[in-house]
Amino acid sequence: MEVKTIGVVGSGQMGNGIAHVAAINGFSVIMSDIKDEFLKKGLDTISKNLDRAVSKGKMTAQEKTDTLSRISTTLSITDLAKADFVVEAAVEREDLKFNIFRELDQACPKDVILSTNTSSIPIGRIAAQTSRPEKVIGMHFMNPVPVMELVEVIRGLATSDDTFLTTIDLCGKLKKTPAVSNDYPGFIANRILMPMINEAITCVFEHVGTPEDIDTVMKLGMNHPMGPLALADLIGLDTCLAIMETLYDGFKDSKYRPCPLLRQYVEAGWYGRKSGRGFYAY
Repeated sequence: MEVKTIGVVGSGQMGNGIAHVAAINGFSVIMSDIKDEFLKKGLDTISKNLDRAVSKGKMTAQEKTDTLSRISTTLSITDLAKADFVVEAAVEREDLKFNIFRELDQACPKDVILSTNTSSIPIGRIAAQTSRPEKVIGMHFMNPVPVMELVEVIRGLATSDDTFLTTIDLCGKLKKTPAVSNDYPGFIANRILMPMINEAITCVFEHVGTPEDIDTVMKLGMNHPMGPLALADLIGLDTCLAIMETLYDGFKDSKYRPCPLLRQYVEAGWYGRKSGRGFYAY
């Protein structure tokens, strides 16, 4: 099947970024969410990001208008039946993703590929919620989606060659570089990244250093573009905790146990940038 229309479930940080990238590369996009205010905020974010590109001379005002015209929104997930390929980008909660995939399986024609932007949940577990496990695949975009080039592509145990090749081809059309991972909790990126972030949080917890000094060490000493604590705030501490819990549950290895301070911050509603407070104030 030729992919012309992409459905996106979720209009948050990742969902609106995926919709942005799909629309700017000529695809029609149907972006769904559960509240009008979420969809409006997502569209506003896309518009502001496109304005930034216009101001830098990377696109014209007409190209911005054309890009936005390719994005439609809906409160009904059943409207994604009109899509040729779906990317789920809801929050990192297993129960929520399972419900979404059950609904997508009912709503979408049987030849439609259902992909998930999960950052840690095994694809086979998600695929098992559907009657088309061969059509389910992981498509893990990096944040911020319009800027970051990488997409992790994760095959579940049942994912077909056709589904895999179609997804790899789509990455190219979205001007992204795919990296292929086998289906283990956290895949490649977060199996490496999240324990590092968790250890940085442990350094704060044990008063080894301040967040500023820990991030300075990693930026200037390890040449990272962003310190691990600032990155955690960008990703969302709630998302970091969810990924660490998936790793810990999946491997039962103490090295993946979430730091108590991470859990404490999340319980206090300190999620990072999106809540205005994490390891830094925003």
